[in-house]
Amino acid sequence: MKDHGREHCGLIGVWNHPHAVDKTYLGLYALQHRGEEAAGMVVSDGREFTVWKDLGLVGDVFSPEALARLRGRHAIGHTRYSTTGSSVVANVHPLVGRFGADGEVAVAHNGNLTNALQLRAALARQGAIFQSTTDSEVVLLLLARARGRGLADRLRTVLGQVRGAFALLVLAPDSLVAVRDPQGFRPLSIGRIGRSTVFASETCALDQMGARHVRDVEPGEMVVVTSRGMRSSRIPSISGRELPAHCVFEHVYFARPDSVLYGEPVHLVRERMGEALAREHPVDADCVIAVPDSGNSAAVGYSRASGLPIEIGFIRNHYVGRTFIQPRSAARGQKVEIKLNVVREVVRGKRLVVVDDSIVRGTTARARVRYLREAGAKEIHLRITFPPVKYPCFYGIDFPTSKELIAARLSVARIRSSLGLDSLGYLSVDGMLSAVGRPPSHFCAACVTGRYPVPVEAAMRKEAVEAR
Repeated sequence: MKDHGREHCGLIGVWNHPHAVDKTYLGLYALQHRGEEAAGMVVSDGREFTVWKDLGLVGDVFSPEALARLRGRHAIGHTRYSTTGSSVVANVHPLVGRFGADGEVAVAHNGNLTNALQLRAALARQGAIFQSTTDSEVVLLLLARARGRGLADRLRTVLGQVRGAFALLVLAPDSLVAVRDPQGFRPLSIGRIGRSTVFASETCALDQMGARHVRDVEPGEMVVVTSRGMRSSRIPSISGRELPAHCVFEHVYFARPDSVLYGEPVHLVRERMGEALAREHPVDADCVIAVPDSGNSAAVGYSRASGLPIEIGFIRNHYVGRTFIQPRSAARGQKVEIKLNVVREVVRGKRLVVVDDSIVRGTTARARVRYLREAGAKEIHLRITFPPVKYPCFYGIDFPTSKELIAARLSVARIRSSLGLDSLGYLSVDGMLSAVGRPPSHFCAACVTGRYPVPVEAAMRKEAVEAR
């Protein structure tokens, strides 16, 4: 039922803080938008791990009683939306393994490993026993078999075997390791709280934790934090590509507008996308309205560039969970009905420019157009800040297969007719990339261009791991 690409996951890491549990909890709360299916936390006192994880929202999983049981100065946390592996407790991160004399190791992952099926098959032939159906367990099992003088050395060996998108946090009794894949598909930032080091998928979480943003973990960088301090090194790359391939959809939809992503404030990037959209697709209309929340910043930019006034045409009910969490189709449909409500007095008799971030299947867009018509809108001109999505993503966005993507099946003119619009305009690829503030060659837009920066050895559908 959802028209947007579904979220990745959110990562939080804290090293050497007396209130590590509270800081991790606050960080996860700030990253709730990145995954609403499950949440988990692993806490270390320097000797043993305490684990708490379950399906549900952060506030539901971590009750006051649960938080009271978690004690230690080091922690990693995870909010999950599954892109491989189904929504069951066994797949909830962080994943934990015991490594004999070396003790326990916990892994939290954001992204997709594009060669995970090949690696799982090889591990199975070696007698590995899998506890989950998520691709992230491959890292844990490879780590158990790797040789080296310490966690970082063994992890570097493992990362030389995996391909795809990964931001990883790995916790051991004596260290916390943060790493990004050589292309930097997924974001990961470093912060400081006094003498404590913290990591987060987005800087908005650092703000919530009371941390100062130091810098990003660079693409292909491994950062190891121990009692002796922080050290950095490079990881091997098997992709053969040296340029970054940051996910541009993070700027368009995933990240919160108060985050700084790849060095650029998300709100300002979205405003620039809205301005570019107004230049590419002007229209004679009465006002601009946004589809909240990810359309808000772009609508401001469209209004500024077009000279059209901006109005509030939709009110979002923030107490409604994501539509795809509901298990029954009838319940999902009901969620769609109550998530947004039209401000009838604003739209009645008006020629509207409606700004949204993307159209994937077309289902919710069609419903919202119908709501606006029923409320008396005279004309509806939909403007989208992301080009037509024609190809699946194998790097961590749960874009469906091409047969489910409306732009893969229909032309823009036919999509306009199918949705019941007076006009439809998508931002061009060049227009989108001109707004991101870094060289266009540093971004991945494979879902709209079909050009995948890292080879895909298997279609990593959510069900692909389980089917084998």
